Amino acid sequence: MKRAGMIGSLLFIVLAAGSIIWYFNTASGQRAVKNVISDTTGGMERVVKVYSEDGQLIEQYEGKIDIQDTEYGNKILFDLDGKRIIIYNATVITEEK
Repeated sequence: MKRAGMIGSLLFIVLAAGSIIWYFNTASGQRAVKNVISDTTGGMERVVKVYSEDGQLIEQYEGKIDIQDTEYGNKILFDLDGKRIIIYNATVITEEK
């Protein structure tokens, strides 16, 4: 009976490890890793472009930026060079360098 329990435990560990490895090799898993790295290191090197309603470039920011948006999508905020930047109701495009 002990042997069956050990085999079951080993099988569980192998399946759990396989699932974890599989997850981190998916696009969702890789995004999750990037999110954790961005959160723990103060952001990623990015270019943030802010556009007006008629498509004109209003402002561009570059640097190590950690983006936080809202669930409603009408506000984005980030810190750059020790200053908080909050953008309301604009089209914002962020690109990772």
